[in-house]
Amino acid sequence: MQHAVRPRTLLRHGPVPAPRTRARRGRSLIDADALRVLHGAARALLDDLPRLTDRLLALLQEREPAYRAAVEEDATATWQEAHRSLRYSVTSLLDPCGTRDAARRCSWRIGATRAEQGLPLDALLHAFRLGGSLVWQSLVDETSRTAPEDVRLLVHVASDVWDFVDEHCILVADAYRHTERHLARRREDRVRLLAATLLDGTGRIADLPEAALALGLPEHGRYLVVAVGGARLTACPRARAALVPDVRVHWHPGADADYGIVLVEDGAEPVVPDEQAPGARVGVGSAVRGLAAVGEARRLADTALSLCPETGGTVRLSEHLPAALVVSSPGLGTALADRVFGPLADLEPADAEVLLDTLATWLACDGSAQRASRRLYCHRNTVLNRLRRYEQLTGCSLSRPSDLVEVTLALTARTLLPRPPH
Repeated sequence: MQHAVRPRTLLRHGPVPAPRTRARRGRSLIDADALRVLHGAARALLDDLPRLTDRLLALLQEREPAYRAAVEEDATATWQEAHRSLRYSVTSLLDPCGTRDAARRCSWRIGATRAEQGLPLDALLHAFRLGGSLVWQSLVDETSRTAPEDVRLLVHVASDVWDFVDEHCILVADAYRHTERHLARRREDRVRLLAATLLDGTGRIADLPEAALALGLPEHGRYLVVAVGGARLTACPRARAALVPDVRVHWHPGADADYGIVLVEDGAEPVVPDEQAPGARVGVGSAVRGLAAVGEARRLADTALSLCPETGGTVRLSEHLPAALVVSSPGLGTALADRVFGPLADLEPADAEVLLDTLATWLACDGSAQRASRRLYCHRNTVLNRLRRYEQLTGCSLSRPSDLVEVTLALTARTLLPRPPH
């Protein structure tokens, strides 16, 4: 029957209180006899240690399913582990001081190894307690066989046996949790590295299956990337869920923005709210096929983010493709703006600004001079006169489609691209 184990050492915070002085017990002769009986039985157990190990493995296979699987996977290694642990358990009864450090190292290694292998901690602690019970029962059985009259003396040293079991259960649990935390940090670092290489476009094709498994995403799915600048919303799980609700997404923190690798299922674009938290800027890129193309999806998301106003909001690249073309090639955008608006350089800056603002407002009103005049708080004819003046100064025709396209892109470049210092 399994004995209940009560930890005798509690973790304390702050200074450890000095031990109290105990009154000398008047049982030294009884204790000496008890140790003699204990040592005799322990030496017999050491001589029969292989059979004791076989009994422990049989108990583990009978009572602990996790160890049943471990024995099936590698019976030799499991037997050797149990044999070493039992040997230190028994020799610690004979020479507690001489074997203490080696016994602790053995238990620590077992806890760390089993954590790496994924054996449940409860199963590991159950195995140690079964081992303690088996050692104690074997001591009793051996004494009953060789000196039945001395069995009663074992009660005086029972605490030594169970103190050892308690100490090593705590030790193996500490080793297990320490290793578990280390493994978790290592897994998190690996996931961050894999996500970073996908987003940078520097990942290896050979690493894609591992990346898919680590991120919980299919290798050949359809993806888009969401770039979040401004407020660090992705630090809060609730805010992350609100950014891209009801989809599978892996979030990765970046230096200037956070990125969500979003799985687009059934060809449906994910819903990203237009309104965001104050200061939050969100750029939604276009969809790509497969994790291997996530780097391109990230660049598209960065382009969308660059179009997002500083006041915040959401920009979807698919709705701003002309502007995306401009910011994707800032050199060409600047050159186009210089060529289209260069003839206005001889005007007074305020005069040129009026013409360009009128032109931009007229385009925003779908070419309606009447609507543009209401926005500009002037007469319709004033708008028309300014547009004709612009045509005369630049030589372009706003009724010619090719000229209109150039003017529209040049105005976009003038708005979005930084202007060189004069």
